[in-house]
This record gives sequence, C-alpha cells and structure tokens, in this order.
Amino acid sequence: MGARLQRLREERHLSQVALAKSLGISASYLNQIERNQRPLTVPILLRVSSVLGVDAQLFSEHDSAGLVADLRDVFGEQRDGDAVSLAELRMLADNMPAVARSVLQLHRRYRTLSERADLLAARLGDEGRGEGVWAPSAADEVREYLNRRQNHVAELDEAAEQLHAQLQPDLAAGLQARLAERHGIQMLMSDELDGIDRKRRFDERRRVLWLPEALSAGQRAFQMAAQLALLEQGGAIDSLVRHGRFSTRAAQDGARLALSNYFAGAVLMPYRGFLDAAEAMAYDIERLAHRFGVGFEAVCHRLSTLQRPGAPGLPFFFMRVDRAGNVSKRQSATDFHFSRIGGTCPLWIVYEAFSHPTQVLTQVARMPDGRTYLWIARQVHSGPAGYRAPGKTFAVALGCDIAQAQRLVYSKGLELRDPAAAAAIGTGCKTCERADCPQRAFPSMV
Repeated sequence: MGARLQRLREERHLSQVALAKSLGISASYLNQIERNQRPLTVPILLRVSSVLGVDAQLFSEHDSAGLVADLRDVFGEQRDGDAVSLAELRMLADNMPAVARSVLQLHRRYRTLSERADLLAARLGDEGRGEGVWAPSAADEVREYLNRRQNHVAELDEAAEQLHAQLQPDLAAGLQARLAERHGIQMLMSDELDGIDRKRRFDERRRVLWLPEALSAGQRAFQMAAQLALLEQGGAIDSLVRHGRFSTRAAQDGARLALSNYFAGAVLMPYRGFLDAAEAMAYDIERLAHRFGVGFEAVCHRLSTLQRPGAPGLPFFFMRVDRAGNVSKRQSATDFHFSRIGGTCPLWIVYEAFSHPTQVLTQVARMPDGRTYLWIARQVHSGPAGYRAPGKTFAVALGCDIAQAQRLVYSKGLELRDPAAAAAIGTGCKTCERADCPQRAFPSMV
C-alpha cells in the first residue's frame, strides 16, 4: 500500500510535505507509510481517496490480482532457471507494477517475433507480412491499455455526454443532422458493403458515409457517432494513443478504433443517465437495451466502463467468446483474469449459452484462489441479413464480485452465501491448479 501511495503522489507531482499537510499528518508519518513501516489506516485511506481523487479500492489487496495472474502465465512458460514463487510475483506486482508491465510487454514482443519467425519459415519466399502475425499482439496491447484505465476514458466520456444532451430528443436524427450541417457529410444506406465486419464506409472525397441496410436503428446511430468521434474528437483520440505508447502501427490503429467506438457507446448511453437507469433497473440488461435502443452486447460493454471518479458504477468484467473458446473481447473495470494460455475454462457458464440461444443464464462460480463471482451469459448474433448470409455467433459474459451480486436482478433465487453451491471453475487448464477437475484438457504448468 505504501508503494502505491508513493506512486500516486509522484504522479501528481506532490512532495511528501505537501501531501502530508493535505492529509493532516506529519511528513515523517507519511514517509513511514510509504516505506510500509506504518499501516495505512481507514481514516487516512479515506482522506487519501478524497485528496487524490481515487477510489479507495485502489488500495485493495486484490487490486493487482490480474497483473499477478499475467505474470504467472509468463513465468509458467519458462522451463529453464529457478522457479519464481507466487509470493515473489505478488511483491513485484504490488511494489513495482510498471516493471511488471514492462516484463509483460517484453514477453508479448518475444511471442510476436517468435510467431512471425515460424510463419516466415513456413511461407519462405512469400512476399509481404501476414496480418495474423500482428493482430493478437495489437489486440492485447489495446486491452491492457484500457484495463490500466479501469476501462474508463474520462476525456471521451464527458464529451460524449455533452453531445448526447445537445442532440436530444431524437438522437439518431440529431447525429445525421450534425454530420450534414457541421461536416457536410451525407449518410446513405447500401446493401453492397463487402465483408461481414464492414459496418460503415466513409468516402472522404465525396463526403458520403455509407451504412449497411441491414443495421438496426441503434447500430446506425452507433456508427454515425463513431464517425463523429473521428471527426470531432480526433485530437483527443490522437493524444490518448500517443500517450499510450503502443509498440506497433496495428496497435495504434486498434486503439483509435476502440476509442472511437468507446465514444459512440457513451453517446448512445450517456454516463449519468445510463448509470441511474442501471441502478433503478437492478442492472437488468434486456430492459436497459430496450430503454437505450441498443443490443445486449452493447449494454454489457457499457456496464464495464462505469468508473467515473466520484460517481462509479458497479465494477464489472466483460468477455466475448466463440464456440471454439477464442476470446475476441475482454474488458474489465476490476481485476478478474482468464488465462491467455490453453484457453478458458469449459465449466464456465458462457459456453452453456450456445445451447440456450434466447436465454440469459447465471452462474455463481468460485475460482481456485477462493474468490467467488456472479456471471451472466447470453448468446448474441451479428452479421448481414438474408437467407444463408454469413454471420457470427458469440456468447457474451458479464461478471461481478459476489459481494456486489445482491444489487443485480440476476441474483434472485441464487445461493450467494453458500460456498458449496458455487461452481468450481479455473482460469484455464494450463494455469489452473485444480488437480481433481473432471474437465481438464492439459496438464497444469503451475
């Protein structure tokens, strides 16, 4: 806790004397706290939260659990040399998180180069660079960047909320009018956009934004808002990408896409109005989707971003997987972690969602470290309309710590406090230590 407090103070360019004065304690007392020689008591913790504008949960002992799990993945792959204990990894994550993240970044680059070398060896003589080599690394960089920010981008969130207020009462019509009046852009519908991932095409020369005819009204509004993000928030997005220090052009482009989509989601579901509605509806995802004219997945994603300082929502983690277990989205406002090695856990409720396409499923699940969560999962489908038109099917999952579960409508009828009622799941076979798991696919590396 002392190291975290020192890091926060230095980030705000405060001396020990200045911070101690604001907290009403002596500089020597603060020095002892930062050196872990005296405890960070609850009264002082509350003053720190107020003075520095941070959530008190930042000092939770579980705050670095995701970073520790990532480090276990990395060091679990190393077969040579002395084994690194869990206690050493926790110490590294707690006291030197920047060093820990640098280790992860170096390992990520090593894996990327290794994969590239294998691909080049297999395709010797083929010109060009395969896009598949770089995409996983770029996606991981963007995910880690957003997770470091607790999946909340205040600069874009506040601008989106202001835009939403200006465009009411008809948001879709307001977005279309703003594109036309401020930017001279005409929005047209087309059934000829190529590829199932092509949600829009902007012809800058002709000033035309093409959208697929198959999109719903909410999806059209989302795409118009995402285009406005690039037009009106381009400077802010470029600044965020620049300070993110992404290692490749692919990661930079991925970050711009993620941030423009973040802005679009925040325009359709403005922070304060959406949070108030979520609390009033006990986080009923389907009711929220109906209220804001968006899809189930969009609501789940937005719920994982509600971490505004001073007005935080419930801390969720959000994931999207396909039938093969590939994780295509992973966003978190807290520290939940699934391994990147060996797939996710087959006992996780999200895979059951594929067998119940229209139902919202729930699961109380206990991890190997004893922590318990409430999971909500449902299948979603996207793609063009039409007979035999290619589409994509996923299952999305939204989870929260069991201590917060009673705030959700989905907790009704569940045994939240009975450890025996919780399903025993893991992070992934290669990093899960459950020796008696009936579904184990690979030997554990830990």
